[in-house]
Amino acid sequence: MEKNVFTREEFLRGAGISGEALVEWMKWKLVRPSGFTEDQRPLFPANALARVVHIQKLTELGYGFEEIQKIIKKVGLPQKKSGKKETPEKDRYLTVGELAEQSGVSPRTIKHWEDKGIIEPDMRTEGGFRLYSGAYIYLCTLILDLQLFGYALEEIKVVSDYFRDFLAIQAGLKAFPKAEVEAKLEAMLREIKALFDKMKLLKEGIVRWEDLLKKKKKDILNLKNKNQKRPEAAKEKTDA
Repeated sequence: MEKNVFTREEFLRGAGISGEALVEWMKWKLVRPSGFTEDQRPLFPANALARVVHIQKLTELGYGFEEIQKIIKKVGLPQKKSGKKETPEKDRYLTVGELAEQSGVSPRTIKHWEDKGIIEPDMRTEGGFRLYSGAYIYLCTLILDLQLFGYALEEIKVVSDYFRDFLAIQAGLKAFPKAEVEAKLEAMLREIKALFDKMKLLKEGIVRWEDLLKKKKKDILNLKNKNQKRPEAAKEKTDA
């Protein structure tokens, strides 16, 4: 699930271009970030380095930015076909700390879930920083809910695997064999049914506890009222 991406500084070093050149190329949309961190720092895909080489060759041949832009729009640039769908532009990616903060858990918890294989980074920079798509905020909330439902981490991993499989299939259905998709979707439906069954039991339990607590609260208030109405105990008289 991980993809190599570069921060702006890493991309400049790898491409061998200046920051001014990158700004100019981005202005002409010759190079674009694949996403951004929560604080709007751009991230560039690894395959953009090959794009830089082709653009440099065109500039060396005397083509201006406007001409290169037209060439890209008309015929594109040579690319290696990997069969993988490229990361959508302008996706926002979160660091471990940002994901933890927005999910209401600690970075240590995120790391523990990673160790258990429950969550995985969407991207990793060349410098080793783990990055997550916004969908993980929702997934972390679901993990907390499942823990409240009494699910063990091993069971939660199964659900999280289905969650990631669903996102991948939804994003690129044609990239997966038909039989594999059918099997995964059927497994997801079975898991949903199992969750519904467990939620039904939980709801029934909640209703029982709500009735019990309402009754006991009323009983406690009645006892509290009776206790408050009791006369104070007479003070024992002592001989002078």
